[in-house]
This record gives sequence, C-alpha cells and structure tokens, in this order.
Amino acid sequence: MTHVRRLSRRTVLRGVGTALSLPLLEAMLPARAFADGQPLPYPNRMAFFYVPNGVHMPHWTPSATGTEFELPPILEPLAPLRHQILVLSGLTADKARPNGDGPGDHARALAAFLTGCQPKKTDGADIRVGISVDQFAAARVGQHTRFPSLELGCEQGAQSGNCDSGYSCAYSSSASWKTESTPVAKEINPRLVFDRLFASQRPGESEAERARRVSRERSILDLVREDARDLAAQLGAKDRRKLDEYLTSVRELEQRINRASGQTPADVGLPRPDGIPADYAEHIRLMCDLLALAWQADLNRIATFLVANEGSNRSYAFINVPEGHHDLSHHGGNAEKQAKISKINVFHMTQFAHFLQRLAATPEGDGTLLDHAMIVYGSGIGDGNAHNHDNLPILVAGRGCGTLSPGRHVRYPRETPLNNLWLSMLDRVGAGTDRLGDSTGRLEDLSV
Repeated sequence: MTHVRRLSRRTVLRGVGTALSLPLLEAMLPARAFADGQPLPYPNRMAFFYVPNGVHMPHWTPSATGTEFELPPILEPLAPLRHQILVLSGLTADKARPNGDGPGDHARALAAFLTGCQPKKTDGADIRVGISVDQFAAARVGQHTRFPSLELGCEQGAQSGNCDSGYSCAYSSSASWKTESTPVAKEINPRLVFDRLFASQRPGESEAERARRVSRERSILDLVREDARDLAAQLGAKDRRKLDEYLTSVRELEQRINRASGQTPADVGLPRPDGIPADYAEHIRLMCDLLALAWQADLNRIATFLVANEGSNRSYAFINVPEGHHDLSHHGGNAEKQAKISKINVFHMTQFAHFLQRLAATPEGDGTLLDHAMIVYGSGIGDGNAHNHDNLPILVAGRGCGTLSPGRHVRYPRETPLNNLWLSMLDRVGAGTDRLGDSTGRLEDLSV
C-alpha cells in the first residue's frame, strides 16, 4: 500500500455550508490493520426489506434444501447472486396472529414483524407493541455512524386513524418502533433523503432557504470540488479510485433525482419539487441507491425499507396487473389471480436484486459491501388469502462479514420464532441480547 497520511474515519469533504462524508478508505484504517495478512476490520451492516400482503408461496419456496436447490420463479431475479442468499423456511411471527384479538392480520403482520410483540388493538393514541430489532440495535451501536438508523419507504402512511379492523394506521405503515408506543416515521421522498444524507444546513438557515440554495447550486459536488482535489493528492492509487467512484455515484444519483422530479434550471425560485418519481420502479431504486451510498460512506449501518405499507392496494398496471395488490391477495384459489400476485412478487424481487447487485459491485477491502452486510427480505404474512403468519417468506442476503454461509435453503421446524433470526443478527452487529420479543433462542445453521 502507498504510504500516505492517515485519515480520521470522520474526515469529510468541506465546502461552503456543506460537509460530504466519505467512503471507508484504506487511509482511514490503522496501520496495524495491514499487518500479518489479517482481514481488514470492516463494519457489519443490517437492513430489513418488507413487502406487504404475503407472496405466492408455491413460487417462492425451493423444493430442496441445502446448496443444491433450484430458484423458484419469484426468486429467479436473484440468480446472479444465488451464492449470496439464504432462503429460510419455517419461521413464524406468532404475535401477528389474532391471539384473541379478532380481525386485523395486516396491521399485526407489520407491527409484529420486527418486534415479535402483540400490538394492542386500538385506533386511538394508546398504541403499543414493542421495540423493533433495528431500533434495539441502533440504540446500542448506532453511535458509530452519523445516522444510527434509516427508515425508508415508497408509500406514505398515517400515524393515526383506523386502517385495519380497529387497528391504528400506525401499525400498518410503521415497521420501526423506538419504544413500545413510539413508531418511527419513514421517509418516502428521495430528494429529502439525499439532502439529509449529503446536504448540510447552514447556521440559521430555514428549510425553505436550504431548498432554494440546493436547487440553485445544483450539485453538492460543486461545493466540495477543491477539497476533494486536495484530498485526492494525499491518497494512494486504490483510495483515489474509490473516491472517484464514490463521487461519481453521488453525482449520478443527484441527476436521477432531478430528472425524476422534473427539476430544471428554470425551476429556480419556484416551489421545490417533491422529488417522488411517478415511476414506481425508479422510486424503489432511488431509495435503494441512497441506502447503498449511505452504507458506502458509513453514514449508517442499520436500515428498514417498506416497499409498500401492509395491506397496500396499489395497482401494478405498468406490469399489466391493473388490480389492487391487496384485492388480488384474496385470490380464493383462483389461478389467474395467483399468477398476477406472483408477477407482483417478481417485480418486487427484481428491485431488491438491483440493490444487492449495487452492493456487490461496490468493493470494500478484500470483499464488497454485500459481503459486509445482512439484508433481510420478507413479509409478515405467508399466503395473503389465508392470512397465515407461519412458514413466512424470508431470505437473508450477504455474508455478514463472514458470519453467514449463504447459497443455501434452510428449513426450520414449524413455529420457530422469526425473532430467533433477529437475535442471531443482533449478535453479529455487536448488539447481542438474551431476548427480544417472543424469541426463544438463537437460530442455528446460519453458518457452516
């Protein structure tokens, strides 16, 4: 490695009113990290992607276990990354079941997914469930990054009112719970996420003033160009290449957000565009790319992403499925409806595969961001027609810094708590605990 000045992990590129975080560079690692050929100390990230209304399970579940399984139709978009996924069958979210509370499976499915707790049936202010795994981890290890957790989504949701059989809308639109009575609101606007991550606010500057400045200045990179040039002169060839790739990604993401929101130079002085693309696929991908950049810059290590709220009745006419998703999920065994549900499921998985491929294409040390992550994809409902909460569609992507052995389908005994997986993941990010929600122990067979 070229001998260069050691950099603090907190080094940023500065400009007028702006501080842009950097990816993890070798110059930021202690010199002893390169001694004796030991693996470099990269952080383990954790994210949870949630899809609503369950999936068409016959097109999700591999028939064989172990390494010799074939990808069923819904998982086919993951074919290039087959070696990076663990498909986990048999896991149960018991607290999403009625357990005496009657209807409301959609609200309970999301509320219990990351908490493992029974949500109180109420549409008033007295909501209660439990702390979610992401917020539990953020409270213990989140101090290592600027943003202890990120909560993202693509569908706005209310935090009050009745959304499902007497359950508050907060339950069906919030996956993250900071306390048992405090849901964490998600951000669905990619422009606001970008600004939060990369565009600093000047002292005394209002949100409206910052919006006008960001619109006028067009690119955060214009503000830090001189500092970036000075820093590059101090780096070795490998770090210079990584810095250039990172800055290029930031620039490209800015441009995509501008195009998605219809922003042009003529917009200066007009109300700021909302930044939410009309194209749903582009919306999902922008949010995924923002999270990938946040991880690359080590701004965050723990995130949740709601592809849509639980019970969502979004139309997918753009893939020739004009019916509402929730309506279709009550298929009654109709083969045509099941085929359309599977088509929606494949669409969601294709967007998730884009995120994984982005991580896999981002080098970090002797691996990639995907090697240094654990990303869960799943739903709190199995089959949308049955509203069952056992044998859930769950997979984990990534190697968790070598703590996971992907490329397998593992089948667990029925009624194995989903929260046993969360307990095992908490261990791997340094936030271990004896119990979370209805967990009964660690999940075995995640590594071999």
